[in-house]
Amino acid sequence: MSQATRKRGNNEPVDTSSTIDFFINGTPCTAYKGESVIQAARRAGVDIPHFCWHHDLSVPGNCRICMVEVEQESGDPWFDIGCNMPVTAGMRVLTESEKVKKLRRETMQFITLNHPVDCGICNKSGECLLQDYHYEHNGMASLSRDAKTHATKFYPLSDRIMLDNERCIMCTRCVRFTHEVSESHALAAVYRGDHALIRPAEDANFNTDAYSDNVIDICPVGALLSRENLDHARVWYTKPTASVCPGCSRGCTVNVWSRRPEWALKALDPYLNSRIERVTPLENPAVNGPWICNKGRDLAKIFERPRADAAMIGGQPASLAEATAKAAALLAGAHRVVALVSSWASNEELTAFRDTIGAALGGRLTGYAKADHVPQPGEVVEDGLLIKADKNPNMTAALALYPALPADVAGALAGADVVLVWGEGFDAAQLPSGARVIRLDSYAHADLARADVFLPISIMTERSGHYTNCEGTVSPFTAVFQPQPTVAHAATLFAQLAPTAAGVGA
Repeated sequence: MSQATRKRGNNEPVDTSSTIDFFINGTPCTAYKGESVIQAARRAGVDIPHFCWHHDLSVPGNCRICMVEVEQESGDPWFDIGCNMPVTAGMRVLTESEKVKKLRRETMQFITLNHPVDCGICNKSGECLLQDYHYEHNGMASLSRDAKTHATKFYPLSDRIMLDNERCIMCTRCVRFTHEVSESHALAAVYRGDHALIRPAEDANFNTDAYSDNVIDICPVGALLSRENLDHARVWYTKPTASVCPGCSRGCTVNVWSRRPEWALKALDPYLNSRIERVTPLENPAVNGPWICNKGRDLAKIFERPRADAAMIGGQPASLAEATAKAAALLAGAHRVVALVSSWASNEELTAFRDTIGAALGGRLTGYAKADHVPQPGEVVEDGLLIKADKNPNMTAALALYPALPADVAGALAGADVVLVWGEGFDAAQLPSGARVIRLDSYAHADLARADVFLPISIMTERSGHYTNCEGTVSPFTAVFQPQPTVAHAATLFAQLAPTAAGVGA
């Protein structure tokens, strides 16, 4: 993170070139000049509880759970919130003294005063900061015998997000996100005291915020919930797999959540064991920080389209071995092969294609990098935060090996007697008359049956590899699911096609 963006909760700049010595719980530590106690403590491996504080948002200092004790050379110690207190030279901070623990218990009593404590039916249960802190810092039943103040339940904040005001602790992280990160200014706090509520701003529409679902992640309680994922699965039944969002050339790092094998459902639809439960950001300062756009949340709509998982020869079903042999024969007998290379392929697959089929065919092959996906109607094409106009995750690596497919497609394909189409995004109507066609694809569409040979290949969530994003940053992704037996990895097919192609054509 640059010095310009490394701020004390975005309120004051931090000078990383100047350090200050101080103490946390008697242990010598070093802070950057301008750094808050909570920031310096985190870098030193000391966790100070916090609700309203977030490292990429401004500091309101309204939850008070991050209270710490500061020892004096003489006289009584003093207490202040660690999120908004800058470190000074020689400061002696205590985060676990008996007085600090007592203050935290009392603060937790206050924060949960009107909370329904309905963890048993809350979707956030298992990854809720309030739940964790209650066990860690309080653990007691409410001391209040007064009736709780009730608030709105299941308020539709947008088409994507449901709000439970009784669970809300008014940390205002969500409001600050829409003002400071997405800049939609779509949320606001209305009323005051224990009647305060989060509501859409009068002159804004939260549905138009392309990053709205990030407020679900940063909500420290179960107040903001995804309507799409409501009541799908408990978090402890699922597991995250590190991956990369292929929605655009930014290549945000994400976690793809799926059902744990040990909790596989046996009596319901088997599809429930192999679907994407949800997608969340995997914080990466070099690419996307802690955020992703809503398209990244909706990857299931891209990956779980109807698949094409059976090979074909001339539009008729064939075994994968038969189709592979037929494709190899077409390549071997060709005088000029044009390959339209997928920009959704991994770095490893692109290299494999060059080193196998590319090497085998030599001068008989002309390759072009093509766009598999283009912006869809209504989609945000590009903005100043994360979203890029190129809707392909690995165009950078594809263009490093092959030139872009020119606008004059007919000219680029002229003279080809075999065209190899790898991936989506190419209309068969653009193929030259008389050319034999080999298609490698994953999703069902009419053009597959028109090809001379169709070879079904795995999708990104069924293989591991790396993508190179638009800024040259390389990020890994890991297989989430196993492919069907009738589907092959593209790199495996290339290795099988190359020997025959080289032997006959040489």
